[in-house]
Amino acid sequence: MEIENLTKDIRQRSFDRKKDKTPDQVAASWYNDDLTYDGVKKTLFLILPTPGCSWALGDAGGCTMCSYVSDCTLEAIDSNDIIRIFNEHLERFPLDEEDEIAVKLFASGSFLNPHELPKDARDEILKTLVEMGNVKEIIVESRPEYVNETFLDEIADIIGDTLFEVSIGLETSNDETRLNKINKGFTAKDFEEAVNLIHKLRDEKNYNFKAKAYVFVKPIFLSEKEAIDEAIATAEYCDGIDVDRLSFCPATIHGGTLIERLWRQGAYQPPWIWSAVEIINTVRENMDIPALLDTSGFGSRRGPYNCKKCNKELKHLIIDSNLNQSIIEYDCECKDSWLADVNNSNMNFSKTFNKHIPLY
Repeated sequence: MEIENLTKDIRQRSFDRKKDKTPDQVAASWYNDDLTYDGVKKTLFLILPTPGCSWALGDAGGCTMCSYVSDCTLEAIDSNDIIRIFNEHLERFPLDEEDEIAVKLFASGSFLNPHELPKDARDEILKTLVEMGNVKEIIVESRPEYVNETFLDEIADIIGDTLFEVSIGLETSNDETRLNKINKGFTAKDFEEAVNLIHKLRDEKNYNFKAKAYVFVKPIFLSEKEAIDEAIATAEYCDGIDVDRLSFCPATIHGGTLIERLWRQGAYQPPWIWSAVEIINTVRENMDIPALLDTSGFGSRRGPYNCKKCNKELKHLIIDSNLNQSIIEYDCECKDSWLADVNNSNMNFSKTFNKHIPLY
């Protein structure tokens, strides 16, 4: 597909300019309150050093909005180095001061893919977390093709009844958008099969497994109104197939991506913060599924934006609302501009076919 060729071309140009990073430079961690399945608890967020997402490094070129692979080593990492770095990051925080904590492990790709995170490193990391005694939830990310029974059986043998959530970047329930605008490379059916397997293992083998969906807000070639409507429709779809939790991710412009190229050409703009608020409020009012709203990039030149008067305050309100799942109530004079944008976003709105995007 043309979208794959273009994404791969842009990705390769980014790699050519990329500075080499060591595994220690790739890793990162932070520690703060977050919403768990058992209320608000301290949570460790840890980015593990990996070669990078196999989908982004393959012939398809990866997703049109994601540049996480540019922050990876792009080369295989010895398992001993991964484990060492993991343990060093554990020691940075007073984790043993809490009775219960959650741990979110990010691999800038798929935690369940052994070509990205070797099995021996994966198993040692999980064993360490379980032996800590106070880790009650472990959250990882994976593409659906790696959510298979063998991998999940192996993990269950290590973690026992510890809650284990697999977060999958569904992005949208619309196959056309996911395949031809995000270049995700899998269908809604593939996602459903992964979720159904998690449910099956939970029911038949009593595994304490959960499934979460990431929902991307405003892919390329969608108007503001279409982006809102599609995100809400995706939440309804996920609720209907018993996904356990949602995380909405409004677009932020990452370097070395197709979305950045369109943005630089004036052909794309990240969503309004008001759009994200409209989505999360609608979901919380009409559905029982817990839903989080990521605020990365809010108020920045490359991220969701309202106006200088309300960007910061609204961002903090959203962060607080994630913890208590409350409706966000706020007003600002810029809301009228957003409403005008949404109500008129389809007027004289033309669809740009992928083949017409300039390669250079």
